[in-house]
Amino acid sequence: MDTPDPEPALIQSSGRCSLTCLTPLASASGWFPGLVPALTLLLPALAVLLALRLCLAPLQLLRAPHQVGYTPEPGTSKSQAAADVRRRRKRGELPPVYPNGWYRLVDSQELRQGQVKNVTIFGEQVAVYRGQDGQAYVVDAYCPHLGANLAVGGQVIGNCIECPFHGWQFRGEDGKCVKIPYAEKVPDFAKIKTWPSCELNCAVFVWFHCDGIDPNWSVPEQEEIQSGEWVYRGRTEHYINCHIQEIPENAADIAHLSHLHTPNMLSGSDLRYTRARLWGFAQHDWKVEWHPEPEPTKHCSRMLVYHSLYILGWHCSLLDVHVVARQVGPGIVYMLFNHSSLGRGVILHCVTPVEPLLQRVSHRIYYQANIPPIVPKFILKAECVQFERDVMVWNNKKYVSKPLLVKEDSAIARHRRWYAQFYSPKSPRLTMRHDDLEW
Repeated sequence: MDTPDPEPALIQSSGRCSLTCLTPLASASGWFPGLVPALTLLLPALAVLLALRLCLAPLQLLRAPHQVGYTPEPGTSKSQAAADVRRRRKRGELPPVYPNGWYRLVDSQELRQGQVKNVTIFGEQVAVYRGQDGQAYVVDAYCPHLGANLAVGGQVIGNCIECPFHGWQFRGEDGKCVKIPYAEKVPDFAKIKTWPSCELNCAVFVWFHCDGIDPNWSVPEQEEIQSGEWVYRGRTEHYINCHIQEIPENAADIAHLSHLHTPNMLSGSDLRYTRARLWGFAQHDWKVEWHPEPEPTKHCSRMLVYHSLYILGWHCSLLDVHVVARQVGPGIVYMLFNHSSLGRGVILHCVTPVEPLLQRVSHRIYYQANIPPIVPKFILKAECVQFERDVMVWNNKKYVSKPLLVKEDSAIARHRRWYAQFYSPKSPRLTMRHDDLEW
């Protein structure tokens, strides 16, 4: 005889009635006898794995072009604010937009053997690929035949790159066309432009000179990176809406450090709030010197930084850091850290012109392998917070060719004279306003 379904019953609770079913529900442990013990073991294990990943995996902070340094009005997005600033901002009397020198293209780890990447630099498209010999090559992206982009669908054949449109193959070392599948003979004039490049410090660099002059100085090798003594611990990347010279000029602008970078990193990077009283319990202190190097390394300069942290007026000497920032050419900086307890390492700061007033800035940190990864990751995060304060200024400022300086600003004038060596009479200038540029 079938058992009738249980009748719903009215249960009085706090003077109100609710309808409930009297069917007893089986407990989770009744359904899955081993589930609760398994979860008890699994959840702590997952927490440990997540913590290990956060501690050991390289830090990656990659910002979109509109993400940092803009203050949108109510009802508008950051991308709209970025587009508005870019369109309306006064530019000032600008220096040439592409200084002569070496620039970072991609990290070595981003370019596998046989892989090709499309990169925008100096307002142009280049194809960067790694041949079967393991070497990285840089050529113009557009095929001289009918203009197909070699980096979009093109294949690496040996040490050549093959056009996806008609199969023409160009040699990476000199750009010569070595094969046209349907032609009896390859014309001698069939070539594509190649760019001088080098690969070291785990990155691929390209040389630019407006007159086509070959490199007259080289990118220094950081021995500890090449040998593996210092290991990769993370990177940041930002897109900045300014002239390229504004960024390295910060090294000589000593006065801005005490105003912009004194508030502690917990106050964040939005300059509207960094000086709030809430964060006044801790402050950074900076002592800085900048000077250019003499011959034969006149293309280099040095900034010596002595950093201290004060908490409630007490000097926290454990966090005293000495940094030597050596600028090499217009777009590469080696920020060398040396601390008696926290170890040694370097942040490679690279500025790459994407177009006349858009710079891609990357920071990659390499640190002693025997130092816990949390240390260099904290340093990189702190650097990122401080850097984004500058980004907020750069993204909204006008370049002033004849600034009003006081005698304490003398290093800025010296820096401009030093930086002028990277311009030539034929260096490209921005001659027209692009009002329709959008992010």
